[in-house]
Amino acid sequence: MTLIGWAQIALVLGIAVIAAVPIGRWLAAIAEGRLGFLATFDRALLRAAGVDPAGQSWQRYLLAMLAFNAAGFALLYAILRLQDVLPLNPQGFAGVPPFLAFNTAISFVTNTNWQAYSGEAAMSHFSQMAGLAVQNFLSAATGIALAFAVARAFVRGGLQQLGNFWADMTRVTLYVLLPVALVAGLAFVAMGVPQTLDAGVTATTLGGAGQTIPLGPVGFQLAIKHLGTNGGGFFGVNSLHPFEGPSALATAFQIILQVVIPFGLCVAFGRIVGDVRQGRALLAVMVGFVLVATLGIYAAEAGGNPLHLAAGVAPELGNMEGKDVRFGQALAALFTATTTGASCGAVNAMLDSFTPLGGAIPLFLIQLGEIVPGGVGSGLYGMVIFSLLSVFVAGLMVGRTPEYLGKKVQAREIKLAMLAVLVLPAVILGFSAAALNIAIGSSSLANAGPHGLTEMLYAYTSAAGNNGSAFGGLTADTPWLNTTLGIAMMLGRFAYAIPVLAIAGSLAAKPRAPEGPGTLPTHGPLFAGLLAGVILILGGLQYLPALALGPIAEHFAMIAGTTF
Repeated sequence: MTLIGWAQIALVLGIAVIAAVPIGRWLAAIAEGRLGFLATFDRALLRAAGVDPAGQSWQRYLLAMLAFNAAGFALLYAILRLQDVLPLNPQGFAGVPPFLAFNTAISFVTNTNWQAYSGEAAMSHFSQMAGLAVQNFLSAATGIALAFAVARAFVRGGLQQLGNFWADMTRVTLYVLLPVALVAGLAFVAMGVPQTLDAGVTATTLGGAGQTIPLGPVGFQLAIKHLGTNGGGFFGVNSLHPFEGPSALATAFQIILQVVIPFGLCVAFGRIVGDVRQGRALLAVMVGFVLVATLGIYAAEAGGNPLHLAAGVAPELGNMEGKDVRFGQALAALFTATTTGASCGAVNAMLDSFTPLGGAIPLFLIQLGEIVPGGVGSGLYGMVIFSLLSVFVAGLMVGRTPEYLGKKVQAREIKLAMLAVLVLPAVILGFSAAALNIAIGSSSLANAGPHGLTEMLYAYTSAAGNNGSAFGGLTADTPWLNTTLGIAMMLGRFAYAIPVLAIAGSLAAKPRAPEGPGTLPTHGPLFAGLLAGVILILGGLQYLPALALGPIAEHFAMIAGTTF
């Protein structure tokens, strides 16, 4: 590790935190309906659509969200299956096979963006723009809308409504995601990212042969890919491709984009509930986890692989396998920590080539529940769930009924919170165990021993955590993996969201009591430390046995010079 590397990390992360403040203020204004000069247009638009922004009960809000996403899945599935007869297919690609179309449609609707294909070799321009990019916006807007609903539950007592899903979706898409993505897309094009409807260009190599270089509308899809914590790349190698990651500046910009809204939603939460300190506490925990994870990855990769060193690789290079020399260890470590912590799934380094501990950290970040900082929206409402569990633990220690932001946290909320928290380990560990113990699952592995176990565990962790990044070395385009990973994505998104909205509805109906002398302050360092501990214990320790059999065992094998 170098001082320059740490300066890069501090600069990029610092800019992201600073940029999150105005974004968070604008998100809070949208959640509260304070739209300024846009108010007249907004009223006319919602009136024309027949939407009453006054509000919906949590049940109606949930049903609207599920119906909207079901329709999005059906439309995207149809586009993928029929892409051979749809326009803007200069490559002449055939329709996407049924199992892969199912997996891809679920993936983009759930904000996972797992890709069992290479975009430049399988998806037409129409599928990329009218199918995948559209869901990049709508899946991100869905998460932010759910975060708004949860934040409103703490505003005042006796609420029977959490807002209107259709109004929240429309406002987030039109007033946040579209304008920011437009500006970011133009910036990426200025940095050298292509934006064209051409299929590609043919270049003559030094040997005199012709080589076709795929092109397409990359720039603006790259913008929403990061801004919406989607992660699905136009090209198969994602941000490692020189057209998606043309420079270190573009890479730093991508890092900022993929965390600015998750960070900003903490700021918005504090303003919505009327106490900005509450948002700062959540933001501090998120940033703290990102920094510690970056340190761990940076140290592991800069330390190098003993097997490589024994073979004569220069030790000062660290483990550069699978990384771009333009970015180096520091930006690769920060990019990896933010993308796996932020439910983004984009990569600028191949995780399969990381050292065992360097690869274990992004895996563990996803397993924590994709809350540090998590996806757009999902990170915030996930943090609120763990905050409720934290005040419950504190209440057990002092013998007092727990409260959070003036709302009593009782048996119903804790049962629902634990149901939400247990969804991920049940899906991740259950499907991983099944896949590793049957031939149609284990036959997809390219590696034996602990590394092979980690590849499979990472796949289901990424799917259930709605992350989308891949560990590599796994033949993912099979009927078994396409189907089970698709189910894992669906459960990780919607089976988690249902109890979250139920909790919001329950808390909204309760009166908001003023703070008393026995109330646990939830805005200071003490609570931030308690929250971080609860996240590690309840969110992470469930996976320790599996991690011990995978990356931890591989680490000790590497030290001993053993290969599998």
